Amino acid sequence: GYPLIYNIILSFKNMNVKNMATGTSVFVGLENYKTLFADPTFQMVFKNTIIFTLACLAIQFTIGFLFAMFFSKKFTFAGPVRGLILVGYMMPMSVTALLGKNMFLLDGGVINDLLMKLHLVSQPVDWLVSGGTALAAVIAVNCWVGIPFNMLLLTSGLTGISDDIYESASIDGANRFQRFLYITLPLMKPAMLSVLMLGFIYTFKAFDLMYIMTSGGPYNSTDVLGTYAYSKAFTQYEFSQGSAIAMVLFVCLFLVGLFYLKLLSKEDD
Repeated sequence: GYPLIYNIILSFKNMNVKNMATGTSVFVGLENYKTLFADPTFQMVFKNTIIFTLACLAIQFTIGFLFAMFFSKKFTFAGPVRGLILVGYMMPMSVTALLGKNMFLLDGGVINDLLMKLHLVSQPVDWLVSGGTALAAVIAVNCWVGIPFNMLLLTSGLTGISDDIYESASIDGANRFQRFLYITLPLMKPAMLSVLMLGFIYTFKAFDLMYIMTSGGPYNSTDVLGTYAYSKAFTQYEFSQGSAIAMVLFVCLFLVGLFYLKLLSKEDD
C-alpha cells in the first residue's frame, strides 16, 4: 500500500528534479490536476487510451467469440490448432512488441511485403511514422495477443452449457439462430461480462507494447495514460505530474472494477 499512498500524496505536491533532492517541494492541492486537464496533450493521450481500449475490445471479443464457437465443436485437430493460436498469448509482451515492430517496418516488414504481393498498396507504408497508422499497428498487435485470451475464456463458458439444452430446444422446433439467441447468449452472459471487464482493465493500463513499438510517438499519437505517466515522471522528471496521470489511470480502473463487482452481485442475486 505504501507506493499507492505515496503516489497519491505526490500528486498533490510540486515535486520535480530540481526540488526532489532538497526536499523543498510543497503541497499545491489540485493544481497538478487542473494543469493536467487543461493540457491539450493530456486530452489527446486520454482520447488515444479510449480509442485503443474500445477498438481492441471490439475486435478481440468478436473474433475471440467466433473462434470459441468454432473450437467448441468436436473435430479432428481442434485441440492442436487451438493450442497454436494460444502461442501469441503465451509469449511475453516485450517479445510480442518487438515482433510487431519488425513486422510493420517500412523496409523488410512482413506486413508491407504481404500487402505489396496482394497488390493492395503500390508502395510500402511507413506504419510507425504516421500517427493514424501507428495507432492502428499497435491495436493490431495487441489484438493478436488478446484474441486467444478471449477465445480461451469464452470457450470455457461454452463448454459449460449442456448439450441437453440444445437438444430440447431443437425438439421444440428452435433453429440454429434461435438456439444461439435464446440459449447461448443468455447462458454465456457471466463469462462474456468477465471477459469484457478483464479485457478493458488489461487494455486500458497497457504500457509495454506502446513503449517498445513506438515509445508513444509520433508526436504522442500512440501515447496512452501509462506511457504518458512514465514519460512525465522519468523522462521529463515532473514527478508530481506523472503521479497525477497515474492517479487518473487508477481512478478510471477503480470505477470500472466497482462497476464489475456490482454487476457480479446482481448476477449472483
